[in-house]
Amino acid sequence: MASQTEENYLKTLYALANQKGEVTISELSASLKVSNPTVNSMVKNLKKQGLVKYEKYKPITLTAKGEKAAALIIRKHRLTEMYLVEKMGFGWEQVHEIAEQVEHIDSPAFFERMDELMGRPPIDPHGSPIPDKDGKIAQEQFEPLSNYKPGTSLKLAALSHSSAEFLKFLNSRELSLGTHLKIKSVEPFDGSMVVAYKGHPAETFTRTVCEKLLVEPQ
Repeated sequence: MASQTEENYLKTLYALANQKGEVTISELSASLKVSNPTVNSMVKNLKKQGLVKYEKYKPITLTAKGEKAAALIIRKHRLTEMYLVEKMGFGWEQVHEIAEQVEHIDSPAFFERMDELMGRPPIDPHGSPIPDKDGKIAQEQFEPLSNYKPGTSLKLAALSHSSAEFLKFLNSRELSLGTHLKIKSVEPFDGSMVVAYKGHPAETFTRTVCEKLLVEPQ
């Protein structure tokens, strides 16, 4: 059984690898907010367990065993977030910190039951795919709102960023997953968009916000 610290390393490695392809000691150090020597020591430990491949001065990569272990941690996290929202009434901006603690529970049966009770949801409250019990994860096919042109009709399908601050911002604009959007105009200078959706005939969003809203055509 991996320690909580080891699990956090695996989960962070998995996320960074998906973003960048390759992960260096320095990048992992910056993401985890710990020193390079500390990261180096932990990576060597993970290598001994067959969870990562690593040679000095070269990028770190997860092995197949490491990828599965990381995906199962992510599964526990995302299932917990969904359970907290669907069954306990928490807001999508309230669940991350709780899930960070629950994800370290070592009980596959507990999370399998949680999955069953919710009817095996494919995504978490923020639209991210939930890995199955074998660690397999569906690839997202969504693009950011910022990629589309005026006149396009879309549906908000997921978020590329789900900090509590961003989620509270979306709450204040009454935006949630499944919301149907229509792009009214795009400002050439800064990429900001005027978007229409239910109850909001002309809401302006910065390019930064639009890049975080993942959508699918309608």
